[in-house]
Amino acid sequence: MRTARWAMEVFVTRRIPAAGLRALSEAGGCTVQQWDSNEPVPRAELLAGVAGKQGLLCLLSDRIDKEVLDAAGSGLKVISTMSVGFDHLALHEIKKRGIRVGYTPDVLTDATAELSVALLLATCRRLPESVEEVKNGGWTTWKPLWMCGYGLSDSIVGILGLGRIGQAVARRLKPFGVKKFLYAGSHPKPEIAAEFQAEFVPITRLAEESDFIVVTCALTPETQGICNKDFFCRMKENSVFINTSRGAVVNQEDLYNALVNGQIAAAGLDVTTPEPLPTDHPLLSLKNCVSRVEGCDLGQSSFLLHTSVGQADSLSMRFVILPHIGSATYTTRNTMSVLAANNLLAGLKGEPMPSELLL
Repeated sequence: MRTARWAMEVFVTRRIPAAGLRALSEAGGCTVQQWDSNEPVPRAELLAGVAGKQGLLCLLSDRIDKEVLDAAGSGLKVISTMSVGFDHLALHEIKKRGIRVGYTPDVLTDATAELSVALLLATCRRLPESVEEVKNGGWTTWKPLWMCGYGLSDSIVGILGLGRIGQAVARRLKPFGVKKFLYAGSHPKPEIAAEFQAEFVPITRLAEESDFIVVTCALTPETQGICNKDFFCRMKENSVFINTSRGAVVNQEDLYNALVNGQIAAAGLDVTTPEPLPTDHPLLSLKNCVSRVEGCDLGQSSFLLHTSVGQADSLSMRFVILPHIGSATYTTRNTMSVLAANNLLAGLKGEPMPSELLL
């Protein structure tokens, strides 16, 4: 009797790491249907696959909206997303239907923070561009201003969203000799901020005073497009902007204009809108843009030496874009898949989930 009650059908929207799939298959009483591909499930296949299922394990690239929920029917009990973000889920509709939601916070914090720091360093120290110069013969001799970038020592770092990932980023940047941390968000977090002596400031001040800005906030109606024209206009001309949160937090047209017009020095993104970013997107053309500004380390001075192309080597526009790989370590992705599976199984059994999103 108990076994019959536990017999459930679930749909998995992608080929996930083997550890997670094994957790589902070894649970017993759980029939798994999977879209067996590394590519996203087509919409029609998603609607067909979820029909009549009690559980759904999805990814952040799957839009789970009213149409999907209607296709699933009233028997859908649990949605487990293999992500820390949940902006792809129609939470209002899900809550109305009494569906439980599992997600995977914490387990990807370190990997994403590491990637954020790597992206910041790659952008401000012009690493991808330097590698290209070695390959294409641009490296001719040592030159005083060639490939100069910006250093973290004695700088001001602003963090937009001092949550788990924001804290982990600050923790990793502090040993670089950062002079001061600023943070902005929905409310101050004095106990957390004390570790970094970070000051809670309005977002306008964060933009105006920071040498480096790292965006790690969640995507919400309040944060959507929050990094816009006004934000970039307030930033220093020699400041560096990094986003590893969600693409929609940034108005990409405004970011493009800020870079082209020299309002900011550089930008590094691990997230975009849409994903993947089309290869003909204007942002990707910035690798060919040239600025006429050379400078010294941020921490040493705000002084900028303006030169003509004839007087010194030109400075290519510093723009680094990555394909949303913040959590892309083998350990992290395996752990995420197992947590997503365990969330799903616990929800189907009516038990507490390891990580449940409380609606």
